Amino acid sequence: MGLFTFSGGIHPYEGKELTMEKPVKEYLPKGDCVYPLSQHIGAPASPIVKKGDRVLVGQKIAEAGGFVSANIHSSISGTVKAIEPRLTAGGAKVNSIIIENDGLFEEIDFSANVMDLSTLYREDIKDIIKEAGIVGMGGAGFPANVKLSPKNEDKIDYIIVNGAECEPYLTSDYRRIMEAADKLILGLQICINLFDNAKGIIAIEDNKPEAIKLLTDKLKDNDKITVNTLKTKYPQGAERQLIYANTGRYVNSKMLPADAGCIVHNVDTIYSIYEAVIEGKPLISRIVTITGDAIENPCNLLVRTGTNLRELIDAAGGFKDGIMPEKIISGGPMMGKAVYSLDVPCTKGVSALLCMSRDEVASLEPTNCIRCGRCVEVCPGRVVPSLLAKYAEHGDIEQFLKHNGMECCECGCCSYICPAKRHLTQTIAGTRKRILANKKK
Repeated sequence: MGLFTFSGGIHPYEGKELTMEKPVKEYLPKGDCVYPLSQHIGAPASPIVKKGDRVLVGQKIAEAGGFVSANIHSSISGTVKAIEPRLTAGGAKVNSIIIENDGLFEEIDFSANVMDLSTLYREDIKDIIKEAGIVGMGGAGFPANVKLSPKNEDKIDYIIVNGAECEPYLTSDYRRIMEAADKLILGLQICINLFDNAKGIIAIEDNKPEAIKLLTDKLKDNDKITVNTLKTKYPQGAERQLIYANTGRYVNSKMLPADAGCIVHNVDTIYSIYEAVIEGKPLISRIVTITGDAIENPCNLLVRTGTNLRELIDAAGGFKDGIMPEKIISGGPMMGKAVYSLDVPCTKGVSALLCMSRDEVASLEPTNCIRCGRCVEVCPGRVVPSLLAKYAEHGDIEQFLKHNGMECCECGCCSYICPAKRHLTQTIAGTRKRILANKKK
C-alpha cells in the first residue's frame, strides 16, 4: 500500500535534525507566571481568584466563560499579584492573572481527582476533560471536551491522532511519542471508548520511522487502533488534508470534521487527556521546541504554562554570540506568528520558539504576478491563490466568495512557492477574517 497523502503541498527544508534526538528536559519557571484568560478559541475564562490569594500547582484559577471556553489552572504555587491586561505572543493585550512564584511548587492532591474508570459514564469522562482545561495543542486551542461532543455521536468512525508534525523545525510531538507512547495509546483508547463505532488512527509522516515502528510494535495486537504512514509533505497535518489522506473523505469550510465522521486531536492533546483521566492532572504544561540557527543549544523543554518566553531562551543557552536574531516565531515557520517581545507567557498553544539569525522574507520585495500557476499547483485547498489575492486587494468580496476564498486553509504554500514573492496567504487570510467577523456581527 502506498503512503497516505493529498494533492498539492510543498517540501520546505525540514530543520528537524536540530532537536529530533534531544530528549525532553523539564524546565521550572524562576520568575512570575502570567495566565491569559483567552488562550483558547471561544469566550475568555473568568477569574475565580483575587489579588492576594495563595494558590497551588494544579489549582483552578479561572473558569470557562461559556460552552466553548476552557478552564485555566496555576502551574506554580505562589500569590496572585494582579489581574490585568498583559501582552501575548500573538501581539494582543489580554486580561491575565499574574502569580508571584514562590519557588516551592506545592501541588494540590492530584490523586483526589482520580476516579475508578469502570464506574464512569461517557459524560463523566468529558467532564473530567473539561475540568482539566484541555484544548487543542497544535495551535488552534479548541476545547477538547466540545470537540468530543458532536451532534451525532453514532456517526463518528475515526479518532485521528495528528502525529504528522509537518511544520519544519518542530519536534515536540515526535518527542512525546518517543518518550510516552504507552500513555498516548491509553489517551486515544479513552477517546475511542466515548463512541460506539469509532476506531483510532495515529497518523505519522514517514520522516519519523522510529516513531512509526515504536507505535506499530505496541499496537500489533490492537484491532481498534492503526498506525498510518503519511508521505512527508507540508501541510500534511492540516485537519482537512489529514482527514482526506487517512479516510478519503473531503471536508470543506462549511463542514466540521465530525460531519465527515472524524475527530482530530493533536498528540499532546491526547497525552493531556490521559493525564487528566488517569492521573487527575489538569493541563498545566506542554513540550516546547526551542530551535533555529540563532539558538546556542536547540532543545525540547517541558514547559509550565505562564512561563516567560525569555526564560526558555536562556534555558536553551541563549542566542549565539549574544546576537539578537532578526526573526523570532511562536510556532513553525509556515503558520507561526512573529514575536516582537520575549516578555510574553507560554500558553497552551505555544508549540515552539523558532529563532532565525536572518529574516530572509523581510528583505524580499514582492513584484507583479507572472501567472506561472505554481500557487495553484501546490494549493491543498484547490483554489487559485493569485486570483483570490487580487480580489482581496480590490475588496471584491463577491468575487472572492464566488471563487471559493473561504476554502483557503492559510497554510502558506502559495506564498512559499511564489517566484514574485507576493504576500498571497496574508492578503487572503485578512479578507477571510473580515468576512468571518462580519458574519458574527
